[in-house]
Amino acid sequence: MFATLLRVLFGFLIACLVAGLVKVGFVLPPMEVLALPENVMYDRLGDAGLLTLVAATQSAVFAAPFALVAAAIAEWQSFRSVFFYLLIGLAISVGGFAAIYASELAKEPSIANGYAMTAYGMSGLAAGLIYWLLAGRFAGDAIDEDEPLPTMAAPPPRPARPAAAVPASRSVPTPPAPPSPPAGMPPRRA
Repeated sequence: MFATLLRVLFGFLIACLVAGLVKVGFVLPPMEVLALPENVMYDRLGDAGLLTLVAATQSAVFAAPFALVAAAIAEWQSFRSVFFYLLIGLAISVGGFAAIYASELAKEPSIANGYAMTAYGMSGLAAGLIYWLLAGRFAGDAIDEDEPLPTMAAPPPRPARPAAAVPASRSVPTPPAPPSPPAGMPPRRA
């Protein structure tokens, strides 16, 4: 039980970091950052690291109740399909996008555009995939500390049969020998 909880929590935290990194990748595209002069590039990479942590924290705060309920259901029902986790990640990220859109004020710039929706959708898919890789594909694998772990022992060897022993039901009758010719006669030709 404790190992399962640690696996779920670790998968959730790394998935949130990946979601934040994907969102930041849409704001500061890596190819544009690498094309900058060296002194500016390092400043941008530092900014990207801080933005990733902020976006990951925001993702974790919003997604925690939904993701943990989904993880509990997946562990209970042993859902191991990658599509389940991709769908859950996408649904949570679309919910986050909808929550930000709903909280916007009138006459202010809006988040409602295709680029932002793509960034949120891709971050949800990436988070779902990473969670599946780290924790979801092992859903339902509870290790009981009281029981020994199963071993991969070889099956016991089969007893060998003697080579000459053939069961009576499988014996083939031998044909009778042809009669021998009477004495003094030449043998018959076939």
